[in-house]
Amino acid sequence: MSNETMLRESIRSVVKFVKEKRLNEEKQLRKIIREMLDYELNSLEEAQTADTDPAPNKSTGINVLEDLLKKIIPVLETDYKILTTSVEQRNSFRSHVIQAIVQTLKPVEVNNDADGAEVADLSEDIEIELTDDERDEDKFIDIRTDAEKQAAEEPADPREEFGIEGQDVTGRNMAYSSFKKIESNIIDAYELLSNDEDKELFHDYLIANAKLYFDKFETELADKVEEPTNQAYSTAAEADAEEPTQDEIDLGL
Repeated sequence: MSNETMLRESIRSVVKFVKEKRLNEEKQLRKIIREMLDYELNSLEEAQTADTDPAPNKSTGINVLEDLLKKIIPVLETDYKILTTSVEQRNSFRSHVIQAIVQTLKPVEVNNDADGAEVADLSEDIEIELTDDERDEDKFIDIRTDAEKQAAEEPADPREEFGIEGQDVTGRNMAYSSFKKIESNIIDAYELLSNDEDKELFHDYLIANAKLYFDKFETELADKVEEPTNQAYSTAAEADAEEPTQDEIDLGL
Protein backbone atom coordinates (compact mmCIF):
# COMPACT_ATOMS: atom_id res chain seq x y z
CA MET A 1 0.00 0.00 0.00
CA SER A 2 1.39 3.33 -1.05
CA ASN A 3 1.97 6.18 1.31
CA GLU A 4 -0.74 8.19 -0.40
CA THR A 5 -3.27 5.42 0.11
CA MET A 6 -2.33 5.06 3.74
CA LEU A 7 -2.68 8.81 4.25
CA ARG A 8 -6.13 8.80 2.70
CA GLU A 9 -7.20 5.90 4.89
CA SER A 10 -5.94 7.70 7.95
CA ILE A 11 -7.79 10.87 6.97
CA ARG A 12 -10.99 8.88 6.41
CA SER A 13 -10.62 7.27 9.83
CA VAL A 14 -10.09 10.63 11.49
CA VAL A 15 -13.07 12.19 9.67
CA LYS A 16 -15.24 9.23 10.58
CA PHE A 17 -14.15 9.45 14.21
CA VAL A 18 -14.86 13.18 14.34
CA LYS A 19 -18.27 12.74 12.72
CA GLU A 20 -19.23 9.97 15.15
CA LYS A 21 -18.01 12.04 18.07
CA ARG A 22 -19.95 15.07 16.90
CA LEU A 23 -23.04 12.93 16.34
CA ASN A 24 -22.80 11.50 19.84
CA GLU A 25 -22.25 14.97 21.29
CA GLU A 26 -25.21 16.30 19.30
CA LYS A 27 -27.40 13.45 20.56
CA GLN A 28 -26.33 14.12 24.13
CA LEU A 29 -26.95 17.83 23.68
CA ARG A 30 -30.41 17.20 22.25
CA LYS A 31 -31.17 14.88 25.15
CA ILE A 32 -30.11 17.51 27.66
CA ILE A 33 -32.16 20.20 25.92
CA ARG A 34 -35.19 17.89 25.77
CA GLU A 35 -34.92 17.17 29.48
CA MET A 36 -34.65 20.87 30.25
CA LEU A 37 -37.71 21.63 28.12
CA ASP A 38 -39.71 18.87 29.80
CA TYR A 39 -38.75 20.22 33.20
CA GLU A 40 -39.76 23.78 32.29
CA LEU A 41 -43.07 22.62 30.80
CA ASN A 42 -43.89 20.59 33.89
CA SER A 43 -43.04 23.54 36.14
CA LEU A 44 -45.23 25.83 34.05
CA GLU A 45 -48.16 23.42 34.17
CA GLU A 46 -47.83 23.11 37.95
CA ALA A 47 -47.75 26.89 38.33
CA GLN A 48 -50.84 27.30 36.16
CA THR A 49 -52.68 24.62 38.11
CA ALA A 50 -51.82 26.39 41.37
CA ASP A 51 -53.13 29.72 40.04
CA THR A 52 -56.44 28.31 38.86
CA ASP A 53 -57.05 26.34 42.01
CA PRO A 54 -55.83 28.47 44.92
CA ALA A 55 -55.92 27.14 48.43
CA PRO A 56 -59.03 28.40 50.25
CA ASN A 57 -58.80 30.56 53.33
CA LYS A 58 -59.36 29.10 56.76
CA SER A 59 -62.52 31.17 57.19
CA THR A 60 -65.65 30.47 55.18
CA GLY A 61 -66.63 34.09 55.68
CA ILE A 62 -63.49 35.29 53.89
CA ASN A 63 -63.99 32.78 51.06
CA VAL A 64 -67.54 34.03 50.52
CA LEU A 65 -66.34 37.63 50.68
CA GLU A 66 -63.64 36.97 48.08
CA ASP A 67 -66.25 35.70 45.63
CA LEU A 68 -68.42 38.72 46.37
CA LEU A 69 -65.59 41.22 45.78
CA LYS A 70 -64.97 39.72 42.34
CA LYS A 71 -68.55 40.66 41.45
CA ILE A 72 -68.94 44.10 43.02
CA ILE A 73 -65.51 45.77 42.81
CA PRO A 74 -65.50 46.06 38.97
CA VAL A 75 -68.93 47.74 39.16
CA LEU A 76 -67.79 50.24 41.80
CA GLU A 77 -64.55 50.95 39.94
CA THR A 78 -66.30 51.73 36.66
CA ASP A 79 -68.82 54.11 38.26
CA TYR A 80 -66.25 55.73 40.57
CA LYS A 81 -63.89 56.56 37.72
CA ILE A 82 -66.68 58.26 35.77
CA LEU A 83 -66.62 61.04 38.38
CA THR A 84 -63.73 63.12 37.07
CA THR A 85 -65.07 66.66 37.58
CA SER A 86 -63.97 66.97 41.20
CA VAL A 87 -62.65 64.99 44.14
CA GLU A 88 -65.76 66.07 46.08
CA GLN A 89 -67.90 63.95 43.77
CA ARG A 90 -65.73 60.91 44.36
CA ASN A 91 -65.57 61.46 48.13
CA SER A 92 -69.36 61.66 48.16
CA PHE A 93 -69.62 58.45 46.11
CA ARG A 94 -67.28 56.67 48.51
CA SER A 95 -69.08 57.85 51.67
CA HIS A 96 -72.52 56.93 50.35
CA VAL A 97 -71.48 53.45 49.20
CA ILE A 98 -69.80 52.59 52.50
CA GLN A 99 -72.75 53.90 54.49
CA ALA A 100 -75.13 51.91 52.29
CA ILE A 101 -73.13 48.71 52.91
CA VAL A 102 -73.33 49.22 56.68
CA GLN A 103 -77.04 50.02 56.62
CA THR A 104 -77.83 47.11 54.32
CA LEU A 105 -76.19 44.54 56.57
CA LYS A 106 -77.87 45.81 59.76
CA PRO A 107 -81.41 44.55 58.98
CA VAL A 108 -79.97 41.29 57.65
CA GLU A 109 -78.17 40.78 60.96
CA VAL A 110 -81.33 41.56 62.91
CA ASN A 111 -83.41 39.15 60.84
CA ASN A 112 -80.88 36.37 61.23
CA ASP A 113 -80.70 36.89 64.99
CA ALA A 114 -84.48 36.78 65.24
CA ASP A 115 -84.81 33.45 63.44
CA GLY A 116 -84.43 31.46 66.65
CA ALA A 117 -86.21 33.92 68.91
CA GLU A 118 -89.63 33.19 70.29
CA VAL A 119 -92.37 35.18 68.55
CA ALA A 120 -96.04 35.59 69.21
CA ASP A 121 -98.23 32.69 68.20
CA LEU A 122 -99.88 33.78 64.97
CA SER A 123 -102.54 31.14 65.34
CA GLU A 124 -103.87 32.82 68.46
CA ASP A 125 -107.15 34.60 67.89
CA ILE A 126 -106.94 38.26 68.82
CA GLU A 127 -110.14 40.17 69.16
CA ILE A 128 -109.91 43.90 68.64
CA GLU A 129 -112.81 46.00 69.76
CA LEU A 130 -113.12 49.21 67.80
CA THR A 131 -113.70 52.40 69.75
CA ASP A 132 -116.18 55.04 68.74
CA ASP A 133 -113.36 57.23 67.40
CA GLU A 134 -112.12 54.45 65.17
CA ARG A 135 -115.60 53.84 63.82
CA ASP A 136 -115.96 57.54 63.05
CA GLU A 137 -112.95 57.37 60.74
CA ASP A 138 -115.10 55.46 58.27
CA LYS A 139 -117.32 58.51 58.01
CA PHE A 140 -114.45 60.87 57.10
CA ILE A 141 -114.96 62.77 53.81
CA ASP A 142 -111.75 63.76 52.01
CA ILE A 143 -112.20 67.23 50.44
CA ARG A 144 -108.76 67.46 48.86
CA THR A 145 -108.48 68.00 45.11
CA ASP A 146 -107.13 65.24 42.88
CA ALA A 147 -103.89 67.18 42.44
CA GLU A 148 -103.45 67.48 46.21
CA LYS A 149 -104.14 63.78 46.68
CA GLN A 150 -101.66 62.87 43.95
CA ALA A 151 -98.99 65.12 45.44
CA ALA A 152 -99.48 63.53 48.85
CA GLU A 153 -99.32 60.01 47.43
CA GLU A 154 -96.18 60.57 45.34
CA PRO A 155 -93.25 58.80 47.01
CA ALA A 156 -90.26 60.84 48.07
CA ASP A 157 -87.12 60.66 45.95
CA PRO A 158 -85.34 57.55 47.30
CA ARG A 159 -82.03 59.27 46.61
CA GLU A 160 -82.91 61.87 49.25
CA GLU A 161 -83.29 59.16 51.89
CA PHE A 162 -80.11 57.52 50.61
CA GLY A 163 -78.15 60.76 50.82
CA ILE A 164 -75.77 62.17 53.42
CA GLU A 165 -76.31 65.83 54.29
CA GLY A 166 -73.60 68.12 53.00
CA GLN A 167 -72.20 65.64 50.47
CA ASP A 168 -72.00 66.28 46.72
CA VAL A 169 -75.31 65.45 45.02
CA THR A 170 -73.80 64.06 41.81
CA GLY A 171 -71.64 61.69 43.82
CA ARG A 172 -74.71 60.68 45.83
CA ASN A 173 -76.79 59.98 42.73
CA MET A 174 -74.03 57.93 41.12
CA ALA A 175 -73.51 55.99 44.38
CA TYR A 176 -77.24 55.26 44.59
CA SER A 177 -77.32 53.92 41.04
CA SER A 178 -74.13 51.90 41.56
CA PHE A 179 -75.22 50.40 44.87
CA LYS A 180 -78.51 49.21 43.40
CA LYS A 181 -76.47 47.03 41.04
CA ILE A 182 -74.63 45.27 43.88
CA GLU A 183 -77.04 45.38 46.83
CA SER A 184 -78.59 41.98 46.20
CA ASN A 185 -75.14 40.41 45.76
CA ILE A 186 -74.10 41.64 49.20
CA ILE A 187 -77.28 40.44 50.91
CA ASP A 188 -77.22 37.04 49.20
CA ALA A 189 -73.58 36.48 50.15
CA TYR A 190 -74.10 37.48 53.79
CA GLU A 191 -77.20 35.33 54.19
CA LEU A 192 -75.14 32.27 53.26
CA LEU A 193 -73.33 32.57 56.58
CA SER A 194 -74.64 31.31 59.91
CA ASN A 195 -71.50 31.13 62.02
CA ASP A 196 -71.08 34.30 64.10
CA GLU A 197 -67.33 34.50 63.50
CA ASP A 198 -67.80 34.13 59.74
CA LYS A 199 -70.41 36.89 59.72
CA GLU A 200 -68.23 39.24 61.74
CA LEU A 201 -65.22 38.67 59.49
CA PHE A 202 -67.36 39.13 56.38
CA HIS A 203 -68.82 42.39 57.73
CA ASP A 204 -65.52 43.92 58.87
CA TYR A 205 -63.43 42.85 55.89
CA LEU A 206 -66.08 43.96 53.38
CA ILE A 207 -66.03 47.51 54.73
CA ALA A 208 -62.22 47.53 55.02
CA ASN A 209 -61.77 46.26 51.46
CA ALA A 210 -64.28 48.76 50.08
CA LYS A 211 -62.24 51.59 51.62
CA LEU A 212 -58.95 50.14 50.39
CA TYR A 213 -60.24 49.73 46.84
CA PHE A 214 -61.53 53.30 46.82
CA ASP A 215 -58.04 54.43 47.88
CA LYS A 216 -56.62 52.41 44.99
CA PHE A 217 -59.07 53.93 42.49
CA GLU A 218 -58.23 57.45 43.65
CA THR A 219 -54.50 56.81 43.31
CA GLU A 220 -55.05 55.59 39.75
CA LEU A 221 -56.99 58.76 38.95
CA ALA A 222 -54.38 61.07 40.50
CA ASP A 223 -52.52 63.52 38.30
CA LYS A 224 -49.44 62.24 36.55
CA VAL A 225 -45.97 63.04 37.87
CA GLU A 226 -44.77 66.51 36.84
CA GLU A 227 -42.67 66.45 33.68
CA PRO A 228 -38.93 66.70 34.50
CA THR A 229 -37.00 69.74 33.25
CA ASN A 230 -33.56 71.37 33.59
CA GLN A 231 -32.06 74.82 34.10
CA ALA A 232 -31.32 75.41 30.42
CA TYR A 233 -34.94 74.81 29.46
CA SER A 234 -36.23 76.98 32.32
CA THR A 235 -33.94 79.86 31.32
CA ALA A 236 -34.97 79.66 27.67
CA ALA A 237 -38.64 79.49 28.58
CA GLU A 238 -38.36 82.53 30.83
CA ALA A 239 -36.58 84.47 28.08
CA ASP A 240 -39.35 83.64 25.61
CA ALA A 241 -41.94 84.76 28.09
CA GLU A 242 -40.37 88.21 28.68
CA GLU A 243 -42.28 91.09 27.10
CA PRO A 244 -40.41 92.96 24.33
CA THR A 245 -39.11 96.48 25.00
CA GLN A 246 -40.40 99.54 23.11
CA ASP A 247 -37.22 99.63 21.01
CA GLU A 248 -37.75 96.00 20.03
CA ILE A 249 -41.32 96.74 19.07
CA ASP A 250 -40.25 99.74 16.92
CA LEU A 251 -37.66 97.58 15.17
CA GLY A 252 -40.20 94.87 14.56
CA LEU A 253 -38.37 92.38 16.74
